[in-house]
Amino acid sequence: MALTKDQKLEIIAKFRQDEHDTGSPEVQTALLTASIEQLTEHLKSHKKDNHSRLGLLKQVAKRRRLLNFLNRVDQERYQKLVKQLKLSK
Repeated sequence: MALTKDQKLEIIAKFRQDEHDTGSPEVQTALLTASIEQLTEHLKSHKKDNHSRLGLLKQVAKRRRLLNFLNRVDQERYQKLVKQLKLSK
């Protein structure tokens, strides 16, 4: 259910700011979005898996906090990220 190492490296390469960037808000948000998408698909077929549902809700909340932070710090980067990830405001 978790993202594989190759998937993570691919996402990091796509959203990083520079060569050594692995922890910027963009990278963290992209990784959370990929994980959220996987968990959403899992929960469609396993409706009673409440432990995974709680994890999903925690990840959604963390992504929201990261997006709010990025919006406060740099609205241009926020707009670009939301567009790339196809998220609604």
